[in-house]
Amino acid sequence: MASEPPFSEPGRPSEGRSSPAMSPAKALIVLVVFVVAVITLVAVGTRPRATGTAPPTTTSTTAATSTTSSTTTTTTVPHSSVSVVVANATETNGLAAHFTSVLQAQAWAMKTPTDASTTESKSVVYYASGQQASAAVIVTELGLQANAVQPLTTAVPVPGVSGIDVVVVIGEDLASAG
Repeated sequence: MASEPPFSEPGRPSEGRSSPAMSPAKALIVLVVFVVAVITLVAVGTRPRATGTAPPTTTSTTAATSTTSSTTTTTTVPHSSVSVVVANATETNGLAAHFTSVLQAQAWAMKTPTDASTTESKSVVYYASGQQASAAVIVTELGLQANAVQPLTTAVPVPGVSGIDVVVVIGEDLASAG
């Protein structure tokens, strides 16, 4: 009987041929690796993003010279305790209201948006005494460069900002970006 395959014992493939089936142990390993990979990918893909406001923190820096030393303590205050007004210093209508909404979403204590008395090419964030850290955070949130933070003086192009912690003056740079 030349057409019949040669006899083989159960569990052993016949000579010259390999078994097309995968062993149960290999199949279990492949299944376990697949399940672990799926769980890992789902966990990474559904991880929540870090948003919101950071809790108040205190940073202490000590600088020493050859004969004296000094300690500087910086405290980040909650956004809701910092009064902020946004002024439009461009010819584009609605920018102060737009950026007021953007900052209000970050929990800043926003005042009524206004217009600046001049037009400005660059946006500037002015800060009252003790509010430099808050102004720096706002600059970052608006995507401005760090040098946009300036102390609040009488030269600020926004009338009636006495008692305001931070004044954001929107210039043409943000008008073209927003």
